[in-house]
Amino acid sequence: MFKRVLVVLENDIVCPQALEYAREFAQRMDAEVTLLMVVEMDFLDTTRLGSKRNAINEVDQKSGELLAWLTAEYLRDGITTSAAVRVGDPGEELLKFLAERPPFQVIIWGSGEDIGGGRRGHWLAKAANALECPLWTVSSRGKDDRLPSKNK
Repeated sequence: MFKRVLVVLENDIVCPQALEYAREFAQRMDAEVTLLMVVEMDFLDTTRLGSKRNAINEVDQKSGELLAWLTAEYLRDGITTSAAVRVGDPGEELLKFLAERPPFQVIIWGSGEDIGGGRRGHWLAKAANALECPLWTVSSRGKDDRLPSKNK
């Protein structure tokens, strides 16, 4: 079975622990990794189309450079990797992206240790109900995460 992992990033924010987890998981499962950068941009405001076009070009340039660097890291480890940038409503762009491709086996949130920095109603939490695979987040193991001592 062909295994595919999607790492979703938001607005050029990257959580190194999530990327490392995705890399290690892909190596264990012999899976392909796709990095998706979603950048929120409202198209219904009063800004002229030309300025939106310029903003999209800037996003493509900046996010493209970041994704190229991240992709190179995965390729160096022998992991087949692809990347894409989507601009617009993040939830809608994610679902359109998923609809255009074969299913992924897992989606990993790559922009933090929790979805949206813990904000309630984050777009990814709302989109999670429509997903056809698990959505994973990573967390750091700090001293508070350790098992309690039996000597206490």
